Amino acid sequence: MAKHIRKIVQVCWGALSNAYVKGFIPGNKALYSGPLKRFCVPGMNCYSCPGALGACPIGALQAVLTERNRRFPFYVLGYLAAIGLFVGRFICGWLCIFGLIQELLYKIPTPKIKVPEKPDRVLRYLKYVVLLVLVIGLPLLYRNEFGVGYPFFCKYLCPVGTLEGGLPLLLLKENLRASVGGLFYWKLSLLVVCIASSIFIYRPFCKYLCPLGAFYALFQRVSLVRMKFEAHKCIDCGACSRVCGMNVDPTKNPNSMECIRCGECVKACPKKAIAFTSSLNNTE
Repeated sequence: MAKHIRKIVQVCWGALSNAYVKGFIPGNKALYSGPLKRFCVPGMNCYSCPGALGACPIGALQAVLTERNRRFPFYVLGYLAAIGLFVGRFICGWLCIFGLIQELLYKIPTPKIKVPEKPDRVLRYLKYVVLLVLVIGLPLLYRNEFGVGYPFFCKYLCPVGTLEGGLPLLLLKENLRASVGGLFYWKLSLLVVCIASSIFIYRPFCKYLCPLGAFYALFQRVSLVRMKFEAHKCIDCGACSRVCGMNVDPTKNPNSMECIRCGECVKACPKKAIAFTSSLNNTE
């Protein structure tokens, strides 16, 4: 049980945040729109999923930025900053259902691909470009003739929305199928690429494209919950770096912006040289 505690937490959180069972009944016409939908969940979870009880933080951020009056998104940014300051990318490793789906796909027994270090390092910056350009920049600056912006990331890129929202809605609501066009097929192709690549590369969306992970990463080094490495206990066995799917070496950079704080390195270390800690009483 202890070995699989993180997977159990991921599954339970995914079920809890998508617990509107009525939404999955064929013929039900409306998504859940109760008071919980006013609040964001901490991880990627599509607002349009038939079972979704909360809002996706990236979707909520874009919804505010695209409004005609250009209000500042105090609630969403404050909410995300608070989570980042508290736990950093811990959410990515423990409470993101799409991250879990990628991990499970990676467990399919096939030869795995390790992206060479140099292109991998460059590709990791893409998620910050996605955050700055598709999530914030274009929705804020580009306006149609009515003065309203477009949620570029949600509309043109997000595979989470396609998997959790688009596909289930098409399966459950026959009347929507006639409206399917080129945009849906474009996003479906992106989802297929993401799913296929997840079989060979560990959490590729999280590594290279996820804007929420990029936002949380900005707080990784100053968050309250963090990782601690005690060099005097280390025997240089390399177990921690070998087990890390995000290709982080905890002995060199335990609070790397790429670390999702899954705790696999903690479990792998034979000398307990790596541990979760708090910035209140510890330093790197």
